[in-house]
Amino acid sequence: MLLRGVLAVTDSLRAGGIGHWLSGGWGVDALVGRQTRPHRDLDLAIDARRLAGALLLLAELGYTAETDWLPVRLELAGAGECWVDVHPVTFDERGDGRQAGLDGSHLDYPAGELVVGSIEGHRLPCVSAERQRAFHSGYPLRPQDQADLAALDLLPAAD
Repeated sequence: MLLRGVLAVTDSLRAGGIGHWLSGGWGVDALVGRQTRPHRDLDLAIDARRLAGALLLLAELGYTAETDWLPVRLELAGAGECWVDVHPVTFDERGDGRQAGLDGSHLDYPAGELVVGSIEGHRLPCVSAERQRAFHSGYPLRPQDQADLAALDLLPAAD
């Protein structure tokens, strides 16, 4: 997936008022400030209350459901080898989020770890480096996961 595809998706969601945060490779790139490697897909945490609206906007961009593992994730395929992996996140009154896991587990999205990064001057909501590292644990790392962690290691240490 190319940056122009990422921007088309995020611009549409932003215009629709739908909370979303980049994670995975593009999320790492937003934290680093540049594209660090090629990406197959865009991983997006989406406010679960607005999932239906998000899917309508993505359908307008030509995305259709390919792999449905809701409530955990929904992978959408678009034209030209573009993929969006949607992760519905339920938020509480404090702004902390939780995503269901496949095995009954869950992933947490603390409000303080939902940040803003940028790529080529485009400000993009994303999950923090600390949350990215947490999401890259508990499974055998693929080469792209190792590349993402190496890119995160180049960031200044958090205070």
